[in-house]
Amino acid sequence: MASFLYTTFMVMVLLSYFGICFAFPGFNFGWGGGGGGGGDGTFSGGQGYFSLSSEFYSFTCPQANDIVMSVLESVIAEEPRMAASLLRLHFHDCFVQGCDASVLLDDGEVFSSEKNSGPNSNSIRGFEVIDAIKSKLEETCPETVSCADILALAARGSTILSGGPNWELPLGRRDATQASLSGSNNNLPPPNSTIENLIKLFRQQGLDEADLVSLSGAHTIGMARCTSFKQRLYNQDGNNQPDSTLEVTYYNGLKTVCPQFGGDNNISPLDFASPARFDNTYFQLIMLGKGLLTSDQVLLSGNVEETMHLVKAFAEDDALFFDQFARSMVKMGNINPLTGYNGEVRKNCRMVN
Repeated sequence: MASFLYTTFMVMVLLSYFGICFAFPGFNFGWGGGGGGGGDGTFSGGQGYFSLSSEFYSFTCPQANDIVMSVLESVIAEEPRMAASLLRLHFHDCFVQGCDASVLLDDGEVFSSEKNSGPNSNSIRGFEVIDAIKSKLEETCPETVSCADILALAARGSTILSGGPNWELPLGRRDATQASLSGSNNNLPPPNSTIENLIKLFRQQGLDEADLVSLSGAHTIGMARCTSFKQRLYNQDGNNQPDSTLEVTYYNGLKTVCPQFGGDNNISPLDFASPARFDNTYFQLIMLGKGLLTSDQVLLSGNVEETMHLVKAFAEDDALFFDQFARSMVKMGNINPLTGYNGEVRKNCRMVN
């Protein structure tokens, strides 16, 4: 009789344990606080004991990454530029009230969409790709994979498919139920930022100079609108003169793309040498005075020793850049995520449930 009771008790314990695991995939009983990730592959979201984990969907949606990659492979093969756009979406999400997919929300009854902000309006793109990924995930794993995690997975996948590094990605973010238009207007670094302003905006997010320089290296892929760099060509310091740090032949070429009047939506590669290839050419071009945006070139010309050193180091060693970029992407992806019972898992990434 005692043996029977003990066996029954152990079965109940095991059932209880597996119930917890399935209800909260990736649940970690660690002493989670705020701040950066630990060395054990779990990353605290600042929400009690709940942490981000690379194994978060192991039970509830093990095919999540495969679904994301299948959509990305098709889209990026057709339009390589989309990789940069999806990487930028994740960045613009995390810098505004944390990595919570608030950037994907359309206008709501009680908030204005971050899509309407100065840095985002007529600029960020890729929403239809996120919609396509979400639709496929909802078919396979309904109400399981958050839009915030989709952004993180799409950013990593876009990097890989462009020739960049892979990294172990902590997951388990949940989605915000509101957006912050003011945060989007104030927290995202403008293209004409000084080095001091860049450092300040990154530090506000808990990111340091190594993160600033390596994450700026995402500009190794993608394009920028003329309006983002026109000031450098015609009136950089309010004296109707170009930016003196621009290399002359590069400057002359940019003027043909971006006239002084009109043409604001014309586009130019951020890295004209290999605009669809994730590599360290971006840093090599900065060394030659051929960074497209002010915020690119000041990493070298801003006379901050650490950023200057990193630009030179990354220009010489692509493996060093790849390693730091991967580390900084994980760190950025851990900016104030909603975890546990906070937020929600949206059924449609454009609106709250």
